[in-house]
Amino acid sequence: MATAVRHPVFARIYQKLSIAADGHGVAEHRDELLAGIGGRVAEIGAGGGRNFAHYPAEVAEVVAVEPEPYLRDRAAEAATASIEAGGPPITVVDATADALPFDDASFDVVVFSLVLCSVPDPAAALAEAHRILVPDGELRFYEHVAADTARLAAWQHRVDHVWPHLGGGCHTSRDTEATIVDAGFDIERCRRFRFDAGLLAKPIAPHIIGLARPARPSTH
Repeated sequence: MATAVRHPVFARIYQKLSIAADGHGVAEHRDELLAGIGGRVAEIGAGGGRNFAHYPAEVAEVVAVEPEPYLRDRAAEAATASIEAGGPPITVVDATADALPFDDASFDVVVFSLVLCSVPDPAAALAEAHRILVPDGELRFYEHVAADTARLAAWQHRVDHVWPHLGGGCHTSRDTEATIVDAGFDIERCRRFRFDAGLLAKPIAPHIIGLARPARPSTH
C-alpha cells in the first residue's frame, strides 16, 4: 500500500498548468525526453499522464507511478486515450518513488519528468530507479533545477522557504544533476536551458533534460 499523497487543490491547478504549458513548449520537451526509447518503461511521478501521447511505438509497455489520487485518475484517463490512439500499453499504479513495487532489474528505461523537484527524498527515488533498471538501462530525466548563476541561485534558496508549501512539495533549488550522479549513474548527455514561462515561473526557469545509465563498476 502506497503512502497517501494528497494535494487536492494543487493537483487540480497543476493539471491545468501542465495542459497550458504543453502549448508553450513543454510538449516539445516531452518529445525530446522520450525520443528513441523502447522496451519496458517505468515512469515515476506521471502526474496527469501528459507524457503518454509522446511515447514512441518501440515502447513495449509503460508502467506509470502516481501517488496523488486526482492526478492518478487523470493519468488513467490519459492512458486510455493514448492506447485507443494506437500508443503502447500503459498501466497506472499507486506507489511512491522511494518504495517502488517492482522487481530488481525489471525495466529497460526509467523516466523522471518534472517530479524530482517534489519527491521528499530524491536520493531514495533515484536509488529505487537504479534498482529496477537493467544494468545497461536508461534513466531519462527532464527537471527544473538549481540555477548555475549566483544571483538566481540565491533567489531560489530564499523562495524555497515558501514555494514547497504552495506547490505540492516542489523545491526550486535542488541540484538534480549532482543527485543523479551521486545515486550511481553516469550521465551520457544533459542539456541545460532556461524555460521562462512568466514572472512567477522565474525561480523554476533553469531546466535540464538528458539521459543517464547505471555506472559500470570500476575495473581498477
